[in-house]
Parts: sequence; C-alpha cells; structure tokens
Amino acid sequence: MKTNGYAARSAEEPLAPWSFERRATGPRDVAIDILFCWVCLSDLHTVRRVAGDRLPLRHRTRGYSKRIVVDHDFVLRVPDGLDPAGVAPLLCAGITTYSPLRHWKAGKGKKVGIVGLGGLGHMGVKLAHAFGAEVVLFTTSPGKREDARRLGASDVVVSRNADEMARHANSFDFILDTVSARHDLEGLLALLKRDATLTLVGAPPEPPTVNPFPLVMRRRRLAGSLIGGIPETQEMLDFCAERRLPADIEVIPIQDIEKAYARMVKGDVKYRFVIDMASLPA
Repeated sequence: MKTNGYAARSAEEPLAPWSFERRATGPRDVAIDILFCWVCLSDLHTVRRVAGDRLPLRHRTRGYSKRIVVDHDFVLRVPDGLDPAGVAPLLCAGITTYSPLRHWKAGKGKKVGIVGLGGLGHMGVKLAHAFGAEVVLFTTSPGKREDARRLGASDVVVSRNADEMARHANSFDFILDTVSARHDLEGLLALLKRDATLTLVGAPPEPPTVNPFPLVMRRRRLAGSLIGGIPETQEMLDFCAERRLPADIEVIPIQDIEKAYARMVKGDVKYRFVIDMASLPA
C-alpha cells in the first residue's frame, strides 16, 4: 500500500516529501485515515538526534481520526463538543497532564502549581482550574501573566524572582512541572507543604541534580509521570468535552513543518502546532 509522508533523511536535512510502501492490512488490522497530527518537542529531538542513526526515519503516525482506534478490541470515542483539530493534542498534552493531576488528587481545596506555560503547561492550568484547585503558574516570562490568568491561573509567579517565590514557600499541595529545559528543582521543592509532591512530566536534556535536604525535612516527594492508560484517556476526553476544554492550537500545512520546528524552539506558539493532513499531497 503506497503511503505518502514527510521524512528527514539525515539529522542535518529538513523534512521533505517521502513515499513508502506499507504491507497490506490483515484480518486483525485497522487502517486509519489520520486527519490531524500534533507536533511536539520530542518530534524535533527525534529528527535532529536520532535521524542520523536510523535512516530513513518517518514522522510517527499518530493523530486524530473520526474514531481513534487503539487496538483491535478497543476504540476511544471522541465526544461531541470537541473541535476535531483540537482533539489530536489532547491525546498528548491532555492526558500527560490530566493523569498526574488526577492521581495526586488536584481539586477543590488544593493549591496546585503548574511550571511552564507551553503545550503541556497550558492544558495543566486549564485542567487544574476545572478540577476546582487554586492554580498558580510558574514561568520565566513575565509576559505570560495575562494568558495564564485567562486560562485559569489565580496567580502567576516569575520563578527568577526570589521574592515572588518566597511568598509561596511551604504552601503547595501539588506541583506539576512541564518544563523540558534545565531548571532549578530545589526552589520548587521548597514551595511544597509537608507530604506534598512535585511531579515531572517534562524531560530536561541533562539529569537534574537534587539536594535531598528539602525532601528530607518535610517528607516531600519528587515523582514522575508519563501519560495515562486507555480508560483514563477516554475519561480525559469526556471531561474535556463536558467542560469545553480544547487545546489551544495553531493549524499548519505539512509544508510548514520546518518553520513550526523553528518557532517551537523559540516558544513562539500558543500552544500546540497541529498539522492538517489534508495538506499532504496525494
């Protein structure tokens, strides 16, 4: 079966049109027509760091169809009320933030911090607010205050400002850290209450160094989370449809993928690029 896509033939080359053959579908296979595909930083890392070792490398096949078929026996139902283009990033940014917020019981009466206002962080703010928590955004960019409040944050802290950070010491029930760049974890740990948790969903390029003292003194926890299972993903989709919580997206044609990568590195997107696969030449 002839399939058209875009591929990087080396770590130094831009993505370009590429055709390849898939095997014919069998009795336990399902062919999915992908309508929209999200773009995230891990895609860029894959292309630039891995493509040189594994050639040719396809962009991962994932995205939104009218029915999202996960395996032969289970289908994720896309509820009414969700914009089709906005569903695709919910399967990445939505479930990645929903799962830890639910697991650590972010909700009414809880003070929740979200670190970073990007593709993951903007959904973290929306979801934590919808759960009923008091939400505080941590950012290095003062210019994001207005947007953070629009999305549901009651306060915005510039993490480089020591006075702003000190104002929230020992006060958080849970902090979700979505930042994938190197940053200070000890300063965030100092904001947690006793027995509270800082959970990482971002993946910094270098392993962080953490002084155990802030953990030991108040029995704080440092944890991590990846995504969620099939039932929880369905729960997340239903919740987002009920509360009208789409991902904030910018739809692009596949031909603009390199421009999107460059803008993504600069943080110049609100807050997730989504490729309209109808732009892919037949």
